Amino acid sequence: MYDAHGKLDKGGLVENYAPLVKRIAFQLMSRLPASVDVDDLIQNGMMGLLDALGRYEQGLGAQFETYAVQRIRGAMLDGLRENDWLPRSLRRDMRRIEAAIHSLEQQNGRPPSETELAAALDLPLEDYQRMLQDARGHQLVYLEDFNREDDDDYLDRHLAQEGNDPLALLEDTDLRRRLVGAIEHLPEREQLVMALYYDEELNLREIGEVLGVTESRVCQLHSQAVARLRACVFEGGAAMPVARRRGRPPKNAAVSR
Repeated sequence: MYDAHGKLDKGGLVENYAPLVKRIAFQLMSRLPASVDVDDLIQNGMMGLLDALGRYEQGLGAQFETYAVQRIRGAMLDGLRENDWLPRSLRRDMRRIEAAIHSLEQQNGRPPSETELAAALDLPLEDYQRMLQDARGHQLVYLEDFNREDDDDYLDRHLAQEGNDPLALLEDTDLRRRLVGAIEHLPEREQLVMALYYDEELNLREIGEVLGVTESRVCQLHSQAVARLRACVFEGGAAMPVARRRGRPPKNAAVSR
């Protein structure tokens, strides 16, 4: 599509291919959690479209629409990766906590206390609690939990293909049973935090008022509860092949907000 001067009409092409961006976004949305905002996908997809237009104008030989689809989908997947904002250092810290929880539970046959976890991590209790608070937003399930040992990216392997639904891969009866059992064995206060947060949809401040503690303390309890659940579901934070990492968490405990 060219203008009267024989130059590529980028504005016309953007308008012409905007429906393609939306179509790809909604195709991906059908295989993503409800927490993902379709508008974010579309915005990232439009950036991919503009990038495709710039590269095509520079003499790219491929048919434009075929190339644009690749760039649009790639921009959307990159946006999904970037939205997982928890720093890698904090993720590593949480994996250490998960591993300590798993180890102490195996040794003692019960959920470890905060004091025991802090000692196992060789941290003062205050530093351990600060680590929990810093990990606000730590989730029960991350996309990288489904990566294979060869580092093949789960998003690229599944979201770019029809018929591979990540949520369907989470619907394994055995892992669902393990998660329900893990929730039932949480310490009573952490069970209450999870119930108020996910079932009653209270925010952290409101939960603090119910429990008579500060909002930051609720945040710590929530992060610790998620770490306990991950320690059970993902065996202490150890990597597992995709084929074993299956089972959909209950709706009310799937992802931190």
